[in-house]
Parts: sequence; structure tokens; C-alpha cells
Amino acid sequence: MQRKYIYKRDWGLQFRMAVTMILLTLLYLVFAFVLFAKSGSAVLLFVIPLAGLVFQYFMSDKLVLASAGARIVNAQQAPELYGIVQRLAQQVDLPMPRVAIIDNSMPNAFATGRSPKHAVIAVTRGLLNQLDPDQLTAVLAHEMTHIRNRDMVVMTMAGSFAAVAAWITQWGLWFGIGGDRRNNNNGFAVILIVSAVVALLSHMLVLALSRYREYAADRGSALLTGQPEQLQSALLQISGTMQRIPNQDLREAQPLSALYFAAPTKDSLMELFSDHPSTEHRIARLQRLEQQMASR
Repeated sequence: MQRKYIYKRDWGLQFRMAVTMILLTLLYLVFAFVLFAKSGSAVLLFVIPLAGLVFQYFMSDKLVLASAGARIVNAQQAPELYGIVQRLAQQVDLPMPRVAIIDNSMPNAFATGRSPKHAVIAVTRGLLNQLDPDQLTAVLAHEMTHIRNRDMVVMTMAGSFAAVAAWITQWGLWFGIGGDRRNNNNGFAVILIVSAVVALLSHMLVLALSRYREYAADRGSALLTGQPEQLQSALLQISGTMQRIPNQDLREAQPLSALYFAAPTKDSLMELFSDHPSTEHRIARLQRLEQQMASR
């Protein structure tokens, strides 16, 4: 029997999202200050990147869906999938997200959108074909928790900071920020060093936030369905299947890795440099939560 889901704001996640955005903003300001001192171009450093961030904010869902090759479906086209998402949305008192399907054999899913009102949950054909209804519900509850936590847009914008820094650096390499390199080698070296540091720190901050938000969504799924064992089962099945997915399919999914339910990779990378916690760590946390729920 399912327990009634009572949403409690995950203050750990909210704190981490706020700190990540503050630190990324400070990093960008330092980066911009260094480049401004060398180039003196306010348009290059502020106007164009700001326009890019605004565009990313309002168009993030469309860009992500297009990149994934996702197709929006209605209740007639995918009745079981649509029905599960609809029930979960009603349980957490959220607007009904749009539902999309990706024609890919990789079993996976993600949520995107700048707010619950503009949210989309996308699933692959592989996920629909391989999971039973209870497992599928657990994965969709995980994605619904992402929507409830409003962490999708923070991840999108956080990733955009690193992209903006990379874009400015590339612009500088192309058009020679810092003047004539032959006469200003020191300035050019400073730009490259600062760019590398900003890119590395931004990437590590985004990875740390990404890992924590997966733990938070796992917890939300367990509470929402009352069946943490189903999410554990889904994680194990997806992890095992991922080893048999063609490398080409996995490479195509890599740009959206941080958004997916499971990392689209066969490699056992060091968790510090991954956007997802390991399957073992996710299952261990779910098992502890299952014990806590059983003792209540």
C-alpha cells in the first residue's frame, strides 16, 4: 500500500543550489574583470553573454528536447505513460507536465523546463520496453521530484556559466583579446590561466550539485511511491542494460548526461568527476531510507 506523499522542501538541495549559483556568479565576475582589463569590451563580456543566458532560460526545454530527439505525445498516443505522469502530478499538486518519447534503445529519462508550468518529462523507448509498471512509476516519480524541486533550470543555468566562459575565451583566441599577442604575451597568458581555472571550478561545482540533486530526487521518488525497492530495481536493471547499449547511442546522449536519470556511460569513472552518484551509492541510500520508512 502506498504511503501518502507529503512534500517537505529539501533544504540541503536548496542551499546547494543557492551556493552554487553564487559561487558561479563570483567566478564569472572575476573572469569578466580580468578579461575587461585586457580587452575593455563591455559588449563582449556582458551584453552578449547576458543575452545568451536569457535565451537559454526561456528556450531551455525546446533546446533540450530537440537535442535529445524527443517527440511530445498525448494521452491517446501513450496512454499508460501519460496516465502514470498524470497521477504523480496530482499527488504532488503540480501542473501536468508535457510528456515526450525519445526513439532510443538506451533505458533513460529526464525532466526539463524552466518551471513546473513549463516542465516536460521525456522517456526513451528503451525505458518503456524494459521496465515493468512499478519500476517505470518509480523512475517517473524521480523525474517529478526534479520538477517539484525546481532544480532543472538551476542545472541548465549553472552549466551555461561554464559555456559562457568558454565562449568568451574562444572569442578571445579567435580575435585576440589582450591586443597583439607578440607585444602582450603576459596578458594573453593571464587570460588562458584564468580561463582554465574558471572552467575547472565551474565544472566541479556543477558536477557536485548534479550528484546531490540525484540523491534528492531518489528520496522524493521513494516517498512519493512508498516503494523505494522499485527504484532500486530500476537502477539495477538500467545499469546492467547500459553495458549492452551501442557506444554510438551513449555518445549521442553525453551532452545531456547531467539531466538523465542514469548516466549514459559504460565507464566506471571516479565519482568526483561524474555528474551522477554511483549506482551502488544510490541503492545504499535507498536501502537506508527503506529501513527508516519501514520502522515508522
